[in-house]
Amino acid sequence: MKPDVQPNKIVVLSGSGLSAESGLPTFRDSNGLWNEYSWHEVASPEGWETRPDAVLAFYNERRLKAWHALPNSAHAAIAWLEAAFDVVVITQNVDELHERAGSSNVIHLHGQLAYARSTSGNPKRYRIDDAPISLGQLCEDGTQLRPDIVWFGEETQHMEEARLHMATAAKVLVVGTSLTVHPAASLVKASRGRAEKVLVSLEMERIPYGFKFLRGNATSIIPSLVKEWLTRSGAGSNNSFKADASGAA
Repeated sequence: MKPDVQPNKIVVLSGSGLSAESGLPTFRDSNGLWNEYSWHEVASPEGWETRPDAVLAFYNERRLKAWHALPNSAHAAIAWLEAAFDVVVITQNVDELHERAGSSNVIHLHGQLAYARSTSGNPKRYRIDDAPISLGQLCEDGTQLRPDIVWFGEETQHMEEARLHMATAAKVLVVGTSLTVHPAASLVKASRGRAEKVLVSLEMERIPYGFKFLRGNATSIIPSLVKEWLTRSGAGSNNSFKADASGAA
């Protein structure tokens, strides 16, 4: 039996295209990270076993860049939805731009750069903010610290929780992802047929059934879409939202 749709619930699924508008590189675009680095060498368990120093250097650099990046107006607009709706953000991004923009319920499918974890069978997580991880830096169980990131070949986090949220949403907003990374891309299949579904991206090879596709930058489209949804809900004013969104750009 399917769970009931919650009429005031919005689920946002975000990808690297959203963070790119804050200056952080994507992965698969023509100028993405995987054109400069080999994911097998820096983002896989095999790479960690072979060259842990290279893996740590790669993520130390990314952590520092993400720490200094600022949320953009699309991040701010998504956070502002909480003025009228129960909002769950499910993100493939490993930065914390959603949280810094004000979103209070964020699920990270692929981990977080601001955390490290042990390499034991029962890993412990540690908040490190923008600090680098060094080779030989151990946690209390004596194992090497590693980035708290889901590498290729590892299990995506929180998938069942994310599917349940998607299945109970009255509105679904997908932004900044081409829906080519699995299993995260499969989450849209859990959305309900009667939900209002919008996809915002620069390019899409295939538009999921039932989604309205808006082609363009998130910062150009999301603030206007959020204003529309807030206006229809009867909550907030366009002027107060505009000031908030521009302040996060």
